[in-house]
Amino acid sequence: MHARRRHKMNKKERTICPITQIRLSSQIDNQTQANMKIKIIVVSLILIAIIAGFAAFGHYIIKGNQVSIDNTVYIHIYPYDTAESIIEKIEEAAHPTTMLGFKILAKHNNLDKQKKTGRYAIYDGDNMHALYRRIVSNQQTPLMVTIPPTRTIEQLIATVSKQLMLDSTSLANIAMNHLYYERVGYTAASLPSLFIPNSYELYWNISPERFMARMLREHDIYWNDKRKAKAKSIGLTIEEVATLASIVDEETNNNAEKPIVAGLYINRLKRGMPLQADPTVKYALGDFTRKRILKKDLETESPYNTYKHKGLPPGPIRIPTIQAIESVLNHSKHNYLYMCAKEDFSGTHNFATTLAQHNANAQRYQQALNKLKIKK
Repeated sequence: MHARRRHKMNKKERTICPITQIRLSSQIDNQTQANMKIKIIVVSLILIAIIAGFAAFGHYIIKGNQVSIDNTVYIHIYPYDTAESIIEKIEEAAHPTTMLGFKILAKHNNLDKQKKTGRYAIYDGDNMHALYRRIVSNQQTPLMVTIPPTRTIEQLIATVSKQLMLDSTSLANIAMNHLYYERVGYTAASLPSLFIPNSYELYWNISPERFMARMLREHDIYWNDKRKAKAKSIGLTIEEVATLASIVDEETNNNAEKPIVAGLYINRLKRGMPLQADPTVKYALGDFTRKRILKKDLETESPYNTYKHKGLPPGPIRIPTIQAIESVLNHSKHNYLYMCAKEDFSGTHNFATTLAQHNANAQRYQQALNKLKIKK
């Protein structure tokens, strides 16, 4: 009997009341919810970390410093360039840490259609976003282009086309087209006087039309009222000053001597004497390499031969330097009428006021040529 009572009591003990069950169930649910919240927070943090990592990587490859160079370098983009060739040029010029950011921008924004021709700088510390924007928004860096005092327009065009994107043919089709130069007030003979040799800041992809417009503007800037007044006081037009300056340039490379030479020719013009300038004979012969002008050369029929024709030739025999133009405008005042290259071949001249003095100077020079057996 006592045993049965203990058995019943154990059964009672094992029985849990409903209220207790509810409490236990609630505790389990709360624990499960807490665990779920922790999991969500952990997963969220992981996702945030991943997103932040991608964002940081994206910022690094696009806006991070990818270029480390000592000096600024430049790339030139032609009309035929593609996104791929532009990327190659950047890699070769600047060796960036990574081009991935630029490649993403190029593909996403279609660089092949957005690119602009031009000369673009790549700076130390550049990022791919800045470089990409520079190219597609045409933020070019101009360069200094030298306009040389060449003997022919063709030589000038060849020299300029080597410095710019434009090709020599397209520039010649404008500059040497009579419809163009006549429209702006020049002739084939006077055209060399349009150019003022100097260095000018230009955009590398300037068009032939804009280039010529710039040369005209620089010509007008150079020929200000002061210089025009000086030319008028001498009795010469702008084109005539350029023509005389071109002869001075061919006579001597010595800038200190140029005002003396210019003054000599102005003296002859005022007296109605033929200039008798050997460089004009060389021009008429089409051979500036001649070291010796023979008597038969003086008979060459050409309006440029100043031994046969008085006054100035029809136009410049070359594109004159600024030094020569200034030498004409500010020529030396003296009585010299004759000049002859010095017998020491220094490139300078002996000057004379009389024909007798000149003949003596010329004889010494001829003897020096004979001694060296220079016949032509």
